[in-house]
Amino acid sequence: MKHIKVARTFTRGIAEAEAYVYEKEELTAAKYLINGEAEISENIELFEKAVDAVSKDLSVLAEDSAIFAGHLSIANDIALKEMVLSKIKDEKQNVELAVENAIAELSAMMAGIDDAYMQERAVDILDVGARFMAALQGKEFAGLDHIQKEVIIIADDLTPSDTSSMNFDYVKGFITERGGVTSHVSIIARSLGLPALVGASTILENVKTGDQVLFDAESGDIYINPDQQTRDDLLEKSKADAELKAQIEAKMDLPATTEDGKTLKVYANVGSAEEIKQAMKYKIDGVGLFRTEFLFMDNTDFPSEDEQYNAYKDAVEALKGELIIRTLDIGGDKALPYYEFDVEENPFLGWRAVRMCLEKADIFKTQLKALLRAAVYGPIKIMIPMIISVNEVNQVKELISECKSELKAAGVEYADDVPVGIMIETPAAVMMADALAEVVDFFSIGTNDLTQYVLAVDRGNERIEHLYDSYNPAVLRAINQVIKAANNAGIEVGMCGEFASDANITEVLLGFGMDEYSMAASETPIIKEKIRNLNYAKAQELAEKVLTCSTTEEVYQLLGIE
Repeated sequence: MKHIKVARTFTRGIAEAEAYVYEKEELTAAKYLINGEAEISENIELFEKAVDAVSKDLSVLAEDSAIFAGHLSIANDIALKEMVLSKIKDEKQNVELAVENAIAELSAMMAGIDDAYMQERAVDILDVGARFMAALQGKEFAGLDHIQKEVIIIADDLTPSDTSSMNFDYVKGFITERGGVTSHVSIIARSLGLPALVGASTILENVKTGDQVLFDAESGDIYINPDQQTRDDLLEKSKADAELKAQIEAKMDLPATTEDGKTLKVYANVGSAEEIKQAMKYKIDGVGLFRTEFLFMDNTDFPSEDEQYNAYKDAVEALKGELIIRTLDIGGDKALPYYEFDVEENPFLGWRAVRMCLEKADIFKTQLKALLRAAVYGPIKIMIPMIISVNEVNQVKELISECKSELKAAGVEYADDVPVGIMIETPAAVMMADALAEVVDFFSIGTNDLTQYVLAVDRGNERIEHLYDSYNPAVLRAINQVIKAANNAGIEVGMCGEFASDANITEVLLGFGMDEYSMAASETPIIKEKIRNLNYAKAQELAEKVLTCSTTEEVYQLLGIE
């Protein structure tokens, strides 16, 4: 038996099946140059036909998955087309070679950007490139639809095209060497509730097709050809987990109401209307965080007002409930493929989010107008990230007023009473929470960044990542201060960071006075059930005790966390 441990996990569940090591057939270009206008014209025509064929296939796939709408955008990207045509016309490369080189260059450019999301989009570009190559060579685009028995997929990486062809009656889980928790394949695994692990750097050298693989997606433990005792232990845990999951999911329709009658909202974090549709199966109360940056990142230029309006309208109509939309959270550490940001020494403290939006008011107003228009079709709330002052809130409100005036003058319908709230993710916002609560309609605590800023810890720095802990008393006191400021002002306060889905802290947050929890949709039934088994009065008593702790270890001990 071999044992491998993956440090960072993102799904739950235990899976066991035969390994299927997926080795993709790499289609390579013929390496020759062309001569004369006739050959150049012929190769350009072949490229145009390939673009048409690939676009047709992706258009069909895009009807069922928003991921492929991004791929369709790549296939028709003007910059990519110009790169290919230049290589054919100027460098006399044949069409296969021109496509192969253009895709490689564009992918390398994306992979070189210091942003995890953009680096993972490099995989999408290679995926589209593989479709082009198959079309040019007259071959079927190979996938995983041939699998007809229960397996666990083992691969270097998986693309959206790979997962779209999987039959999940047979695929019980997957493990990849590469990929991150924000990759498309990770998003798919979360939405399906499928056990999966990414970043298992040595899996391919330890597993071959036919090996028996058993893994726990929550703990990150992988066993290759496990012994009977290990199988018995994990399968017993799996059975208990499955029974508990079934019991919890049977109550998904029930509200998150405590034993003594306090009702909380349990929302989902999403990035598209497609994700909302998938999240609805968990009977979510609403959406506490709609990330608009994906709409910008998956585009070839800043999306127009109508493009954004349609995306937000689709989202609120799909949800039929409260939708909190975060305005563009980009810049510094999050890049766009079509806009060059200045290199910054510390991008996490740099020109990003609302700072960029207030400076690039034309881009910001385009988004705000789209949101105001979409709010006609359902209860949309606007949420501003990275706020540090009342002055910033006032500037945003002035822009919203300008947008309303311009829409009114143009005779365009919009909602006049859209609530405006802010994310609390900076120490400045914590310190000014009482003043900020007087000028906004709601708070949402972003614990991922707040923890990083309060503790002055770069969560991406492996050397000090052990210091990054939201259970640190400084972070908990900051959260409590924000919640109390919101309660005193009579505005709602929620949390949309990863901490919201941690069942060990649910009771404490309830005791602090939080109104709404927002998380990955698949986690919502667990937190709802947790809340239903809590007593608000007792939670307040526990919260008071937590606030007396002076070390993280004391908090762990008080909450019974090992």
